[in-house]
Amino acid sequence: MSSLTRVFSAPADRLAGTLYVYTFLDEFVLLYPVYALLFTDTGLSVAEITSLFVIWSVTGMVLEVPSGAWADTVSRRLLLCLGQLLAATGFALWVIFPSYWAFAVGFVLWGACGALVSGAMEALVYESLDRHGQAGRYAQVMGRASSVGLVANALAIALAIPVFAAGGYLAVGAASVLACLLCSATALAFREHRATATAEDELGYWATMKAGLAEARGDRRVLHAVILLAVVTAIWGALEEYVPFLGTEAGVAATGIPVLVLIVWIGATGGGLLAGAARRLTERGLAVTLVAAALAMAGGALSGHPAGIVPIAVAFGLFQMSGVVADARLQDGITGPSRATVTSVAGLGTNVVTLFVYAGYGTVSSMTGHGVGFAVLAAPYVLVALWLVLRRRDQVDRRRPAPAKSGT
Repeated sequence: MSSLTRVFSAPADRLAGTLYVYTFLDEFVLLYPVYALLFTDTGLSVAEITSLFVIWSVTGMVLEVPSGAWADTVSRRLLLCLGQLLAATGFALWVIFPSYWAFAVGFVLWGACGALVSGAMEALVYESLDRHGQAGRYAQVMGRASSVGLVANALAIALAIPVFAAGGYLAVGAASVLACLLCSATALAFREHRATATAEDELGYWATMKAGLAEARGDRRVLHAVILLAVVTAIWGALEEYVPFLGTEAGVAATGIPVLVLIVWIGATGGGLLAGAARRLTERGLAVTLVAAALAMAGGALSGHPAGIVPIAVAFGLFQMSGVVADARLQDGITGPSRATVTSVAGLGTNVVTLFVYAGYGTVSSMTGHGVGFAVLAAPYVLVALWLVLRRRDQVDRRRPAPAKSGT
């Protein structure tokens, strides 16, 4: 690598480093593994806890696209900073004023944080890399960031136990608030090359949202990328929550469940690290990857044996890799000024598909077991792979010249 190339890659390297720190702190929240216990110890019923999760989900869905349009009209760095401050406030409310309404407000703030970060982060990273001629590194950078997030989450779970034993909910809450504040400060280290806000932002906001929705709906390449990203990401992301139940069904003792979860995390982490190389996959190659992952997940789940977690971990790694590739293709396809808005449309789609996965899995697993539930939800990946192949053939047919008409 020449010195000139190193000079031009230095800003991209700084961006990536800041992103990794931000992602680590974003996931390093010690309240994650114990907040359900906090709700129970406060006296909340199962119905009340469920309603909190609904509030959280609805908040994120309602704010997803509007916050994306906001990220296209103001500083994205500002929104990344603000989102973490909202989350810190919510977590502080939980441990200082533990009650249903404090939890509800905290979930609204946490949901708002997720909406503010979603879309803004991807747009900031892609456009910053593109400015320095490094857009081709997007999949690699985001894949590594997702792996960093998984590692941070695992460390948070491991540390939550001794911290909770030493200081209870106040200690894990304080650590979580500190992580959010540090994450908010890290956001200010991002270098963003955008015009400052003007008095016309309100008009620009609505015009930007309209342009983003129009591009997500009207550009076939973008629309297909939005659908691909939403489906590929949502299914395995939702199924990850049910891995402990699958292990219990396979006869794994309670003490062994964390090992299964760790194996799955290792697989997903590896998939994120492979995303950079996988960016060069063709449509057919991506389709083959999805089918292979679907078969591995279904086979591992139906085996009924604890060793079945290994192919499931491999499958989750391939799904993680494919999701990052789909995100990169979406960013490559966006040509308008509303990058964060379009990306937020994909985020909204992911949330909607996730809700369907939860509902479908709950119905199937309650009647047939968790192994069959995993296997059934592998089928959509096969359908997506078939769609990719058929779409590729349609594109080839469109480019093929029509046969010349014979003369009379």
